[in-house]
Amino acid sequence: MKIAIEGCCHGELDRIYETINQIETDRQIKIDLLLICGDFQAVRNEQDLQSMAVPPKYRSMQDFWRYYSGEKRAPVLTIFIGGNHESSDFLIELPYGGWVAPNIYYMGYANVVNFNGLRIGGLSGIYKPHDYNLGHYELPPFDEKTIRSIYHIRSLDVYRIKQLQQGKIDIMISHDWPRGIVWYGDTQRLLQRKQYFHDDIYTNKLGSEPLEEALLQVQPKYWFSAHLHVKFAALVEHTNGQSTRFLALDKCLPGRDFLQILDIEPTTPLPSPTNRLSLDPEWLCILSKTDHLLHVQRTNTFLPPLSQNSFTPNEENFQKIRDDFSNTFEIPEIFEPTGPVHKPGIGNTPVDIEQLRKNNPQTELLCLMLGIRNPIDIILNRKIQPIQHDQTN
Repeated sequence: MKIAIEGCCHGELDRIYETINQIETDRQIKIDLLLICGDFQAVRNEQDLQSMAVPPKYRSMQDFWRYYSGEKRAPVLTIFIGGNHESSDFLIELPYGGWVAPNIYYMGYANVVNFNGLRIGGLSGIYKPHDYNLGHYELPPFDEKTIRSIYHIRSLDVYRIKQLQQGKIDIMISHDWPRGIVWYGDTQRLLQRKQYFHDDIYTNKLGSEPLEEALLQVQPKYWFSAHLHVKFAALVEHTNGQSTRFLALDKCLPGRDFLQILDIEPTTPLPSPTNRLSLDPEWLCILSKTDHLLHVQRTNTFLPPLSQNSFTPNEENFQKIRDDFSNTFEIPEIFEPTGPVHKPGIGNTPVDIEQLRKNNPQTELLCLMLGIRNPIDIILNRKIQPIQHDQTN
């Protein structure tokens, strides 16, 4: 399959899709999938701009609202994770992922999905040690603190990714780089392009420590990142003989290395490819088995050591998931707007607090089917279904 990898999007969807179209025309190929490594900026309306942690001069409607409204449709299936410049009013509705527009899928805080046999994992946000062990306590409207903390990666999401055991993860995408990745590529060439990285590199502060742990634990075939606005490739040879190919890309600007086309085949090909996005059964089991660990307080939480308490699913867990989902894991493209659509020339559409805290039907459906909780519901003490957890190993 031909996979397009894009670095930081910054709302430039039209330019990205036009670049893909030009590549398809020039090379006489068809791109099967686009992966975007954060700073997507899913801005639906003027209110959403206020939930982006960027200076006012960078708050621009850009292109996404046209895809959200249905005026345009993404020409290629697009999957993205969150970065540190996102419209959090919208993305907070989808903690476990979902469609943000037709043919455009957000991975949520952490996720694993399947596309024609490719297992694709993702972790949103950037690493800040002071917020890492906190719960997902943020709620719109955001203040000066929460408008930034909302996009800081949390320990539970990394912990869940580390539970993956069933088969190979073909691709991981993150916004941050894994810490230490610079030593597996051409470090000196990177420093020639980004001299101010020097101190962080030589004090081992460049990149995310939790992502380094996830890389060494999960060992995906490919890992793609963005955030640092430079192209960088590396090859990690793991101690067990496996390897991970790493690639970071730039932001979407003319003359920058923001897009790469790769031929990637799944570790376990499907006998009959469907070109449809599917939920991953192992990931669903992990969400279910770790729901009791969900924490929504602005206090530290500490998770059981992986070596002592594994939530890796067993066959009984898989069978229950298969039964609950009727062994059908394709994600239906059922999308409906949950907020006002931008109308040029009319000005800001007032949005009240209750609209900002509205449940997304996609999240409600997944929570109902898995018997897990929506973080927003817990914070607001909404009536939620009783949860029965299987904590057996």
